[in-house]
Amino acid sequence: MKVLHRVAFNRKKRFYFWWRIANYLYKSPSSRQQRIAKIIGVNLARKYGADISIAAHIGTGMKINHYVGIVIRAECVIGDNVNIRQNTTIGRKKSTPDIGYITIGNNVDIGANSCILGDIVIGDNVTIGAMSFINKDIPANALVYSQKTTQIVIKNIESTNQH
Repeated sequence: MKVLHRVAFNRKKRFYFWWRIANYLYKSPSSRQQRIAKIIGVNLARKYGADISIAAHIGTGMKINHYVGIVIRAECVIGDNVNIRQNTTIGRKKSTPDIGYITIGNNVDIGANSCILGDIVIGDNVTIGAMSFINKDIPANALVYSQKTTQIVIKNIESTNQH
């Protein structure tokens, strides 16, 4: 009964609850249950603005601070206690069967606007900085981020659009 109360009154817990049900149904051999799972998945994506595949393998304790713009593809294996922030993409470049999985370990913190692509492994206890592009393996207990430029380029459009 406590679970139903949490689901009814907590928006974030409601998402996890329904995603876990869809994930369970999708993995069943019954095509009817898989169809129901796909409907739940589509409704979750529409309602929360997050495209998290119901075929992904996600451990317990995942936390999403803001759902908008989250994309997690089916070929992802995500460990326990992973924190994901808004506008983060986790997936492969191509949907071909010869490309492996993205594996993310336990206790990983992923900053906002990050992109994690390719057949890679991210170890346990990793912190990924905001606006990072990750396409290589990351060892455990690491802090990673993409170097960003602070240069702002301003061009005068009037001088380039003369008739």
